[in-house]
Amino acid sequence: MGIISWIILGLLAGAIAKILLPGRDPGGFIGTTLIGVAGAFIGGWISARWLDHPVAKHFYDGATWVSAIGGALVLLILYRLLFGNSRN
Repeated sequence: MGIISWIILGLLAGAIAKILLPGRDPGGFIGTTLIGVAGAFIGGWISARWLDHPVAKHFYDGATWVSAIGGALVLLILYRLLFGNSRN
């Protein structure tokens, strides 16, 4: 997959992570989508590096989507823990 595919996958993973973890986010929609893009990259890297399951070169591979959404969820949770109270 090219860089554009990873960005699109990250945007979709960020939206799915937001659906799975509803609530107010400190960064709003833009922050959530950027977290999704970063989560897609980090999830793919973790999958290839430590889980010994390199992400496929196909956009529609299930493991690619799971790693991207998982990375986005982890980053969204960390983001909420670190900056969640800043919008009070």
